[in-house]
Amino acid sequence: MNVSRFTLIGLLAFLLSLLPFASAQAENLLPPQHAIEIASTQLQKKLQDKSFTKDFSKITEYVREVIYPHTDFDRIAALVLGKLWKTASYDERERFKQEFQTLLVRTYSRAFVEFKEWTVRFLPLEMEADATKVVVKTQVLQPGIQPIAVDYRMVLHDGEWKAYDIMIEGVSLVTNYRTTFSNEVQTKGSLNAVIDSLSKRNAEALAAKPSNHS
Repeated sequence: MNVSRFTLIGLLAFLLSLLPFASAQAENLLPPQHAIEIASTQLQKKLQDKSFTKDFSKITEYVREVIYPHTDFDRIAALVLGKLWKTASYDERERFKQEFQTLLVRTYSRAFVEFKEWTVRFLPLEMEADATKVVVKTQVLQPGIQPIAVDYRMVLHDGEWKAYDIMIEGVSLVTNYRTTFSNEVQTKGSLNAVIDSLSKRNAEALAAKPSNHS
């Protein structure tokens, strides 16, 4: 699956999972599921504001505010770089975390702009009372197509449940990006060169119109 398409589906699912759903289901959600659902009212209001969805800079800023408290970007960055993380300098780690976070936020923002008639169903979650890691299973539903399985790896961090990976039909977003960046390092010759390239792509994408994002 194309990384951009793969990420868009997963992050669209995350945004959709923030929308309100049946109160009976909401009452039965466990804390890790609530971590995905918590911003529902805010997001719904934004989706109803057509003028807001035309301003990509505002969308990006808002999406960052929504997802940041519920996403462990530090853990994601380390997992995506894998072995490269261990040999990276402090500066390389910090730069990569920042640029990769920007990449995910702008991809979330693209999903926000391209939002259509999708809904999300939370599947039952069984977990121990002292669990610190869980997988929240959901299905993305759209008229005319088969449900898409989208699962979230969640970790309890400083008392808050946060997502650190998204799996679409069993395929990991982290694994996909790890392969992509590993190949880029081999091609470009260094992690610094890859970060510079990512920074340039981010700047160009954020400066373009929403329809031009990839």
